[in-house]
Amino acid sequence: MRSLVKMLMVVLFLGWIFVWIMISTNLFKSTWTPKLAKNLNTTYFGPQGTNLVLLTVPMMFIAVLSCVYLHVQKKPTQPQREWKLKRRMGRVIMVMNPLGIVTATELTFSLLFVALLAWSLYNYLYISYHVHLHNDDNAKIWQAKFRAFGLRIGYVGHICWAFLFFPVTRASTILPLFGLTSESSIKYHIWLGHISNFLFLVHTLFFLIYWAMINKLMETFAWNATYVPNLAGTIAMVIGIAMWVTSLPSFRRKKFELFFYTHHLYGLYIVFYVIHVGDSWFCMILPNVFLFFIDRFLRFLQSTKRSRLVSARILPSDNLELTFSKTPGLHYTPTSILFLHVPSISKLQWHPFTVTSSSNLEKDTLSVVIRKQGSWTQKLYTQISSSIDSLEVSTEGPYGPNSFDVSRHNSLILVSGGSGITPFISVIRELIFQSQNQSTKLPDVLLVCSFKDYHDLAFLDLIFPLDISVSDISRLNLRIEAYVTREDKKPETTDDHRLLQTKWFKPQPLDSPISPVLGPNNFLWLGVVILSSFVMFLLLIGIVTRYYIYPVDHNTGSIYNFTYRGLWDMFLGCVCIFISSSIVFLWRKKQNKEGEKESKKQVQSVEFQTPTSSPGSWFHGHVRELESVPYQSIVQATSVHYGSKPNLKKILLDAEGSEDVGVMVCGPKKMRHEVAKICSSGLAKNLHFEAISFNW
Repeated sequence: MRSLVKMLMVVLFLGWIFVWIMISTNLFKSTWTPKLAKNLNTTYFGPQGTNLVLLTVPMMFIAVLSCVYLHVQKKPTQPQREWKLKRRMGRVIMVMNPLGIVTATELTFSLLFVALLAWSLYNYLYISYHVHLHNDDNAKIWQAKFRAFGLRIGYVGHICWAFLFFPVTRASTILPLFGLTSESSIKYHIWLGHISNFLFLVHTLFFLIYWAMINKLMETFAWNATYVPNLAGTIAMVIGIAMWVTSLPSFRRKKFELFFYTHHLYGLYIVFYVIHVGDSWFCMILPNVFLFFIDRFLRFLQSTKRSRLVSARILPSDNLELTFSKTPGLHYTPTSILFLHVPSISKLQWHPFTVTSSSNLEKDTLSVVIRKQGSWTQKLYTQISSSIDSLEVSTEGPYGPNSFDVSRHNSLILVSGGSGITPFISVIRELIFQSQNQSTKLPDVLLVCSFKDYHDLAFLDLIFPLDISVSDISRLNLRIEAYVTREDKKPETTDDHRLLQTKWFKPQPLDSPISPVLGPNNFLWLGVVILSSFVMFLLLIGIVTRYYIYPVDHNTGSIYNFTYRGLWDMFLGCVCIFISSSIVFLWRKKQNKEGEKESKKQVQSVEFQTPTSSPGSWFHGHVRELESVPYQSIVQATSVHYGSKPNLKKILLDAEGSEDVGVMVCGPKKMRHEVAKICSSGLAKNLHFEAISFNW
């Protein structure tokens, strides 16, 4: 079943790519288009029929099939041959700014994509310069060619938009087919955004110069009822430039809130962009936009529920661990992230945080760690530290890789800097769960963690869950090398305010455990949403075109408004997504009502406990009560080095004796790049690198 679905998806995808390769050629325009238009541009779909069939339907069908594929793949595993291929293609090829760490797969696909853009531009220009040069303004030939270049650059930028929204679809079923997650793919969205905005800027400037040359500069503000409205393109470009400038790394880091709010203009950007290019060209990019808005609306539905915050641990390093209640049916993989929204801090802002728990080990709870940096997290820390006994929190997610199998390696080296240790806590907890199966071969784990201050060692107290027993960790071979870079020795005294505090929150009537947005079998029901909403869209577009637009075009002797065509597509698409998603969401909610009632009853019955304080493992010499044995294990497994940074090259190359070493790194960019360079240097062929980055 899986093989059949996979083969069908591969065929459809290759066909989809083939259309993109051919669509810019003279053969497609002069020979294929007339034949295709005759059969596909029917009275039900009009001029958008060809693009709808060739570029929209295949990718939407792949999206539905991918839901089936991921549903059938209950416990994701990869055959050894596929694993070796993925490892080779994931090999680091180069480390350089501004691209960062580039793997063999990324380099291959990037070169192919750039080749597609160059190929398309060449073919478009060939048609304009040698087949048919558009010159309705009776301009000079060189001026007409100047205009044609600007027009064709815009066409090439449009290709980028066919892929732009795939990486930011958080619950995407397309990305896992390539072994990707939305978090790891954000950089592709950034690359595509830079390329498309640059090409659109060139497109705009060329037309402004052209209109100035022929004394028609007011064309910038023209809104043609039967053809491309220039003003819509101008407005889209202004919005695009605002989003582009505020998303530049230096700007985004210094003024994150301005970037955040400006980026939410994407809805207006899409509206004016579609009005400018028209319904036919909109169908070329429709799949990634349609799937993005399905994901966005489902995330909205999930976020309307208040999540039950059970407790918070305030670390001596002024960081937080928040623990939420979850349903046992919610499964996620290590290194996943959860988005949090606290209305009392901001009505609009959502922030991602690393999940430190394991869904297999901790069936009923989910934990995230939050570092106090930036205004939003500082306000959250202040609220948690105050005397409040409840806090309204909404959540989205968790989101993470579809599969995560660290036990394939003989050894595992985890390199972290500061709060970069948090995704590795979930990895270690997952290994603890796997160790309960005596037949599972576990890798030896070396955790190399670097902290600026001594009190940051409190992060290590989070490695084991509070209720862990010695027998649970007896098979785990864990060694920790911790480096405190800003202090030369261990402080002799510790202030009382540096105690590790645990705070419990009272359950509220509207609180509910975190659960999958569509309940159990989430992938299968997501496929139902995608299929039903798209089929509904095709039916409504067919009805509107046949019985409303077609009579205007053919019976009245006039041409139906160009702008209204695009607006109809966007409006009906949104309506179909809203109806289909809402019906499936409410239906699944009704079906899961009994389970939710039981979980909610458990949430309400949790006894409220008074806040407690306890010394961290690293700040007092005496044995800790209750938690002493597992935390003694952490202390015994840890070597703390003061006043120095880890010699990563020596640490990694010393692992050469092991047959297969998995290397994962999460931390500052400089650290990630250093580890990547060592692994790609060829000095040790047994190192297999993977970077985890949440710094976009």
